[in-house]
Amino acid sequence: MTAEGDLAGAPAGRRRRFRWVKWVLGAVILALLVGEGVYLWPRLHESWRTLTEIHWGWLFLCIALQALSMSGFGRVQKQLLHAGGVDVSQGKSVSVVYGATAMSLTLPAGQVFSTAFTYRQTRRWGASPIVASWQLVFSGVVAAAGLALIGIAGAALVGQGIGVKFVGSLVVLGLVLFTGNYLARHPGTLEAILRRVLAVINRLRKKPADHGIAKLGEIRRQLESVDLGKKDGALVGVWALVHRFADVACLGAACFAVGADPKLSGLLIAFAAGKAVGSIPFAPGGIVYVDATLIYGLTAGAGLPAAQAVAAAFVYRLVSFILVAIVGWIVFAFLFRTPQADDEEYEQEFKQQRRI
Repeated sequence: MTAEGDLAGAPAGRRRRFRWVKWVLGAVILALLVGEGVYLWPRLHESWRTLTEIHWGWLFLCIALQALSMSGFGRVQKQLLHAGGVDVSQGKSVSVVYGATAMSLTLPAGQVFSTAFTYRQTRRWGASPIVASWQLVFSGVVAAAGLALIGIAGAALVGQGIGVKFVGSLVVLGLVLFTGNYLARHPGTLEAILRRVLAVINRLRKKPADHGIAKLGEIRRQLESVDLGKKDGALVGVWALVHRFADVACLGAACFAVGADPKLSGLLIAFAAGKAVGSIPFAPGGIVYVDATLIYGLTAGAGLPAAQAVAAAFVYRLVSFILVAIVGWIVFAFLFRTPQADDEEYEQEFKQQRRI
């Protein structure tokens, strides 16, 4: 057999070897669906009746709040790119957020596709490879800090200790922004830290001591173009909070739309738990397990009857998952569907950045 034949047969053999993984995942998802169906079946009739009596004003507010949340994240991306010397309109930034979110919600391994898509678009706007990667990482860190803030606020409300814990979580978010600002303004400090880390890695890998040093110099030169000043840092923090709290308010509006009156503490905890569980890339959009987490959180924490919890989770997921995915794919079809000549180049560049 030729070498070419060996290379061609290797991926096929690997696919056959791991074919059982797809069957196992499919069986687990089916079991989850059946289990959720058995649990919810006695309540579905009442939930359906609740949905037929939906309050349309709250539903429209739910949609508007989700749009505000998406716009908030677009602003976070816009401000971070502005700090890197890249000016982009809010419309372009939000359109990429919608397209990337649609990929993340609906495709297997959607997070990888959405991150690569965002990287390509920011590079086309003029961002350097380091600035494009920095924006992706830092926006994710800020969004995670905002989610942690909501979870801590919910837990604090349960214990009526909102003052100390809430202020503490705000301080953490401020420290994240301060650290990003400091490293952007003092890339020499970051380079010194990375040199020490690289020296240890080279020693462990038995590489020459100066292996990768040239790349660190390149990273420093590109980071010198990032200037996350006080104004940009403050706006990033504000819009990160708008992004998260508008999404929480969307869940609250979904509850009111079905006639429920949730406890604020339970609402915050249910939201934070649902988002945290949804970050596990087990199934597109976290279907089944995110829904189950929301329903349980709204029932156990927010004080909703099971029928209302099912209906509220359905309305929220209809807006934040299905509607956002539909809008995202429409935006993608109109603005980003046409392949570009530099797609392959940016794809390879993105893979290199991930390895770094």
